[in-house]
Amino acid sequence: MATSSDMIETVPDGLPILSQEQFQDLLKLQKAAQKITSILDLDELIDKIVNDIACSFGCVEINLYLHDTERSELVLACERGCTVHEKGHRLKVGKEGLVGYVAATGQMRYAPDVRKDAYYIACEKETLSEVAIPLHVGGELVGVFTASHSEENAFSPNQLRLFQSLGNHIAVAVQNSLRFQHERNEREKMSREAQEARAIQQALLPKSSPFIPGFEVSGVSISAGAVGGDWYDFIDLRDGRWGLVLADVSGKGTAAALLMSATRAMTRSLAENSCSPAEVLTKLNQLLVDDFPSGRFVTMVYAVLDPNQRLLTFANAGHLPPLLAGLKGAKFLQSEMGLPLGIRRGAYTETAILLDDCERFVLYSDGITEASNAKDEEYGAARLAQHMESPDSSKESLLQSVRSFVNGSGLQDDATVILVRSNSYLCTEF
Repeated sequence: MATSSDMIETVPDGLPILSQEQFQDLLKLQKAAQKITSILDLDELIDKIVNDIACSFGCVEINLYLHDTERSELVLACERGCTVHEKGHRLKVGKEGLVGYVAATGQMRYAPDVRKDAYYIACEKETLSEVAIPLHVGGELVGVFTASHSEENAFSPNQLRLFQSLGNHIAVAVQNSLRFQHERNEREKMSREAQEARAIQQALLPKSSPFIPGFEVSGVSISAGAVGGDWYDFIDLRDGRWGLVLADVSGKGTAAALLMSATRAMTRSLAENSCSPAEVLTKLNQLLVDDFPSGRFVTMVYAVLDPNQRLLTFANAGHLPPLLAGLKGAKFLQSEMGLPLGIRRGAYTETAILLDDCERFVLYSDGITEASNAKDEEYGAARLAQHMESPDSSKESLLQSVRSFVNGSGLQDDATVILVRSNSYLCTEF
């Protein structure tokens, strides 16, 4: 109970002289503030606030309510000593109890005798006095903190000031914790969405390499992030021919993956109508010019392999030139290149080559040639050609060569490769 001994005495110069009890209360406040301001986990913070204060100040009951702004209610986040209400109990702002009153008014309310307070809602039989303190940060209501005692007028004016001061620390700590929790939830949500997008994107890539007599055709795509804009595909044209696609959508992340998915569907539809590579790219470009957002585009090489004639025909829409490697060395196929898809309307041309024994036709993305090491040197076209000159080269060996070159720097962009190998018994003897 408050007594005259709780009053703060002063010395002639006006500085306060603290009693032993007041000094101990200040120490409790300091310790409590230090503990709560270093905690970001909301559940741990609330538990620390409620239990430490109850123990420090001998309260029979401590409650911490958080403000639900959407429903204009206070939600019991944690309690100690309450046998009537459980976590999740709700009170209407301005309508129920001391909690609702202080939430609406923004002012602390102290009931030295709860039996005589019009706003108090009976809870524990032992409770005779209670204080409710609104928690604000920058004028925004965060919640309400209450402390109850088994004695009448148990809290002195000095202790009430201490509770108000502690309430300021609690409000800031809870607000920081709520923001941290929100940001963590958002990161987890984004991570889940990215994982789902990656799973969908991976499902759109070929499940296996096609069986083509006389040829080995395979591909691989490594995303620099959770999802990427690179894409490759093998399209069965149902007459023994196969369509081969390698494309790179501008940008990264989910947006690029969405545009890639749309481009895939359009490309497959056009290719299955037995159009030539030039016709596929011309018609696809018309669709993308109409549908793509401004500033977005796709580079693509579309090739058709006719194994019976050993003929490979391709058209290029702003992509890196294909590489042809064989017994006579390696060279890039510099054909007439059209603009990337989705920029403006226009027609595309195509180039046809006959694949000799042991020759390898390589499509690749800029994640291969532009991969950089710690010295900011790029892997480059020359290293690509030199690596693929070896008859033992493969898509796996190429990726390993690139990784060795960057030496821990990691791939900064999606890396995709399609390798077409013309098989012959002569190749094994070479």
